[in-house]
Amino acid sequence: MVEIKVGARDAGAYKPSRDDKFSFGLWTVGNSGRDQFGDATRARIDPNDSVKKLAELGAFGISMHDDDLVPYNATPAERDAIVARFARTLADTGMVVSMATTNLFGHPVFKDGAFTSNDRAVRRYAIAKTMRAIDLGAELGAPVYVFWGGREGVEAMASKAPADALERYREAIDFLCGYVIDRGYKMRFAIEPKPNEPRGDTFLPTVGHALAFIGKLEHSGMVGLNPETAHETMSGLSFYHAVAQTLWHDKLFHIDLNGQKIGRYDQDLRFGSEGIKDAFFLVKLLEESGYQGPRHFDAHSYRSEDAQGVWDFAAGCMRTYLILKEKAKRFNVDPEIQAALAEASVSELAEPTVGKYSAAAAAALRGDPGDPDALASRGYRNEHLDQLVMELLMGTR
Repeated sequence: MVEIKVGARDAGAYKPSRDDKFSFGLWTVGNSGRDQFGDATRARIDPNDSVKKLAELGAFGISMHDDDLVPYNATPAERDAIVARFARTLADTGMVVSMATTNLFGHPVFKDGAFTSNDRAVRRYAIAKTMRAIDLGAELGAPVYVFWGGREGVEAMASKAPADALERYREAIDFLCGYVIDRGYKMRFAIEPKPNEPRGDTFLPTVGHALAFIGKLEHSGMVGLNPETAHETMSGLSFYHAVAQTLWHDKLFHIDLNGQKIGRYDQDLRFGSEGIKDAFFLVKLLEESGYQGPRHFDAHSYRSEDAQGVWDFAAGCMRTYLILKEKAKRFNVDPEIQAALAEASVSELAEPTVGKYSAAAAAALRGDPGDPDALASRGYRNEHLDQLVMELLMGTR
C-alpha cells in the first residue's frame, strides 16, 4: 500500500477558519432539546451569545428565522433595540448573517398553510410577515433568503386543489421577488424542498419538484435552491445526486448540511454522524464544483446533551467536514484509486457520445452501432473501486 501524504493529521489540521465559510442557524445551537414528547432539557441561549461562541469555534456566519431574533409580537421600539444589539455583536465578532428566512410554520395562524392556506387573509398575512422579515435580513446583510414551506401541504387530499395551491405559491414568490427588486436589495431566494413533516404531504417535496416550479416563476433567475441532507435522505433519495443536479442547473444558492437515517423523521443529526460515504462524496462535490456559498449546518445537538454538548456538536460538524475535505484530496492523488477510476472508464463519461445531430452522423451510427455481445463482455471493476473508497474512509489508505 502506498502512503499518500496530503496534509498534517494533527488536531490543528482540522481547526476551522473563516475561509471555510461554516455557518449555523440560530435555531440549531439554540435548540433547547424540546420535542413533541418532552419538555426542554437545556436552557435557551441568547442569540448574541450564540454568535460569540460560534465565532470562537471558527464559524464565519449565522442564519436566522425572523422570530429567532425578534419575537413576532415585539413593538417597533423593541424590535429596533434587539436588532441594534445583534448588529453590534456581529460587528464585534466579525460574523455575518449568511442567510435569513421566515417562520411561517410555528404560529397557529399557519395551521392550514401560509402561502397556500385556503384562507386568503392568512395568505396575505404570510406575505406581509415575509416582507418584514426580508427587511430584517437585508438590514443585517443576508445575501440569500430561504423559503421552507413547512405548513404548505395537506393531510386530507380533498382539502386543496394542488394546481390552485401551486399557483398561490407561485404568486407569493413572484410578488416577493418584485418586492426585493423594488427595494433594491442585493438578495436572492432559495427554495428548500421537503417531502413531509410537519404536513403529511408537502408541496414541492423534492429537489426535482422545486426545480420544475422555479421554471414557472416570473423572476426565475433570482430563485434557486437550498437542499437539505435530511430532507432528501428521509424519503430514501440520494442527497449527493440531488445536489449534483442542482449544481448542473446552476441553482445551488445555499445548502443545509446534517445527518439523517433513511426513512426516519427529520432528525437533523450532527453532520457526518450518519451516511459517512454519502457525506464524503457530498463534500468532494462541493469542494470541486466551485460552489462559493456557506457550508451551513441545519442540525442540532442530541436531546441528551447539556450546554457543553451543544458546542461539542457544533465543533464536530465543522471538524468532520474538514476531515472529509482532506479525504477528498487524498482520493484525487491515490494511485490505486486513480487506476481504478481509469479501469471503470469514469472519465469517458465526460466525452460526447454522438455530438450535435447531422444526417451524416446518424447514418454512420446506424451503419456501425457496435457489437452488443462484445460490449457486454467487459467488467467495470466497480466493486474494486468502491472497496478502495471504503478503505480511504476507514483510514487504511
